Amino acid sequence: MKPQSIDQLQEALRDQLYIAGRGLATTLYLALKLDRPLFLEGEAGVGKTEVAKVLSALLDTPLIRLQCYEGLDVNQAVYEWNYPRQMLHIRLAESHGERATESELFGRDFLLRRPLLQAIEHEHPRPPVLLIDEIDRSDEEFEAYLLEVLSDFQITVPEIGTIRAHQPPVVVLTSNRTREVHDALKRRCLYYWIEYPTFEKELEIVRAKVPEAPANLARQITGFVQDLRQVDLYKIPGVAETLDWTAALVALDKQALDPDVVEDTLGVLLKYKDDLANVRGTTTMKILERTS
Repeated sequence: MKPQSIDQLQEALRDQLYIAGRGLATTLYLALKLDRPLFLEGEAGVGKTEVAKVLSALLDTPLIRLQCYEGLDVNQAVYEWNYPRQMLHIRLAESHGERATESELFGRDFLLRRPLLQAIEHEHPRPPVLLIDEIDRSDEEFEAYLLEVLSDFQITVPEIGTIRAHQPPVVVLTSNRTREVHDALKRRCLYYWIEYPTFEKELEIVRAKVPEAPANLARQITGFVQDLRQVDLYKIPGVAETLDWTAALVALDKQALDPDVVEDTLGVLLKYKDDLANVRGTTTMKILERTS
């Protein structure tokens, strides 16, 4: 059941351990209310993909995920024909002295439905959540193909015709902005940029997601990561890395940060050799002094 107000939605998200600010909750509420796709941009690890997962749980409906990548085409994203089954059908017909017709071979029984077609042709009581993840990694040709899907929630299969959704799916698109997505696609969506959280919000996220973390440790970790984001890094750690680091330190039974454990576990936060070299030593000590 869709939330009936922004406050109700915000509380429902919190119940699913997703701490959403008023701006995101409002945009999400409008996307649900108006049956419009939601386009989320922001740095990696700020919780864009998690929005779709939480929505699926909140609405008690399946999550259908399309992970985008360079070279993604219709066969992987929309549909393709089940060629082995078609060949078996042809041979079976021949064994009975018959000939398989084109209409038989290119009918719905031989159609392999990929994520986009699954979301359009769903048979669930409630519309599924369709996550089109990292759309910026796909090619512009595929991005253009999405325009028909997001405009009219329909897909055309030349051999069958146009398949329309009897209930449009809840669509969430995400982008890490490795390239600009075309305006034509964005115009079909409600847009929201997810920022890195404030100290208070990130601390709330840490406490919600890793409740077993000692209060002092949670504050130190949050403060350390917040300061670390001000350093000139190739890849700034996101909230996902904050949570991973917290879980790692809890697993090590740590009650507080100290220089040795930070140095030993920096690889949970930072994923590039140059970033590690840039932070280790003096920078680590300075940040620890400010957050202790």
